[in-house]
Amino acid sequence: MNFEDEDFELREIQRLEGHTDKVWSVAWKPATGINGIPAVFASCSGDKTVRIWEENSTGSFQCQAVLEETHTRTVRSCAWSPSGKFLATASFDATTAIWENVGVDFECVSTLEGHDNEVKSISWNNSGSLLATCGRDKSVWIWEVLPGNEFDCVSVLQGHTQDVKMVQWNPSMDTLFSCSYDNTIKVWVENGDSDDWHCIQTLGESNSGHTSTVWSLSFNASGDKMVSCSDDLTIKVWTSKMQEWDQNAPWKHVCTLSGYHDRTIFSVHWSREGIIASGAADDAICLFVENNDNEVEGTTFKLLLKKEKAHEMDVNSVQWNSGDRRLLATASDDGTVKIWELVRLSGQKLL
Repeated sequence: MNFEDEDFELREIQRLEGHTDKVWSVAWKPATGINGIPAVFASCSGDKTVRIWEENSTGSFQCQAVLEETHTRTVRSCAWSPSGKFLATASFDATTAIWENVGVDFECVSTLEGHDNEVKSISWNNSGSLLATCGRDKSVWIWEVLPGNEFDCVSVLQGHTQDVKMVQWNPSMDTLFSCSYDNTIKVWVENGDSDDWHCIQTLGESNSGHTSTVWSLSFNASGDKMVSCSDDLTIKVWTSKMQEWDQNAPWKHVCTLSGYHDRTIFSVHWSREGIIASGAADDAICLFVENNDNEVEGTTFKLLLKKEKAHEMDVNSVQWNSGDRRLLATASDDGTVKIWELVRLSGQKLL
């Protein structure tokens, strides 16, 4: 797809109110917003609740459910299982709740306990057979999904030296990535059939990594590229020749994007079409695309657009919908969620 700098705008579609505290995270339900199926997403907040939002026939979003009275502290992260049947929510109350979606109702069917304190992030693998959690106790837990809504902890990974901010599975293989307040990204794989997981690579300052807290990471659709963002005000792109049969192929730094945000960058997300979105404490959203300028050696990225004052306060989460429209959901300290659409300046939607 060819992107020309002046051709696009990020148009605000809707500002969603309802949460009564900071909104920390948003997550689109898989296979929604496509083929006539209304788009659905979850948001979670410092108000201890999770809200489920659904697109109506006019294209605007309404709150369909409030998941409450389960977590006793901030809900920091939410993630749908690949089938969309389950929603996992991670809380500062040291638990992860698993909610089953039955029709329009959500029932808490399991509570995962084990972390010493705040759980910061959760991620399902591509098949939905494994769930990873991480937290302030510096650990990463891997849970096996069993029949009957049972979850068995198969490994506790103790590699980080500080608070672990995010876990993310690679979309094309069961390789787990974690990023931390210790300024590093770690890559974890399983030892054969032993259920024993170990770290095969640490991406830190010595290999062109970040120099401060790494807050978020995301993969391109094929899983051979990764983007990360940090308190060091940079966004970094990484690549690997990793394959299912060679998960040990190293990740290498490709390029660093700096000078676009002037406060901590909290969230990055790579769309299926290759657009990287970032959200930061400067209240702004940036969009980046790969630079196809043949005069530039190697892979580089350019700013497609910057939306200043996207929110009234910090932007904590940016998430692209993978459906028919180029919808971006953002969550903020200002207590709102916003829905944006990437459109051509001529008014034509991006085709």
